[in-house]
Amino acid sequence: MDIIEKARELGRLIQEEDSYKKLQDAQKNADADMELQRLIGEFNLKRMSINNEASKKERDQEKLSKLNTEMREAYSQIMSNENMIAYNDAKAAFDVVANRVLAIVQQSAEGADPETADYSQSSCSGSCATCGGCG
Repeated sequence: MDIIEKARELGRLIQEEDSYKKLQDAQKNADADMELQRLIGEFNLKRMSINNEASKKERDQEKLSKLNTEMREAYSQIMSNENMIAYNDAKAAFDVVANRVLAIVQQSAEGADPETADYSQSSCSGSCATCGGCG
């Protein structure tokens, strides 16, 4: 079996992982939640309105402040929605697994022992933008 076949096998195993299945279910539930989708749409409209107002030469600070408050309220409602909470929890659980898998593969590609290579959460902020690489 060559390395590409092994990568595809790994992909299948990831999709069989319990945390992956829970994430997919949570995504479906969030997508089917019409109230949540309405709130997300409202949030996006507020964000666009803020961008439009902020890009004006003579912006209305009072209007910007009002839109900002409304956008924060919409965000708060989104984040307190039970399906969004379940999605975020499932995403966090799957990210732990995905980060470990990625760290093991990357560290192994850099010469680390695949038997001991692993993800160290304490050394990772979660943002790859400021990272010099896992390991």
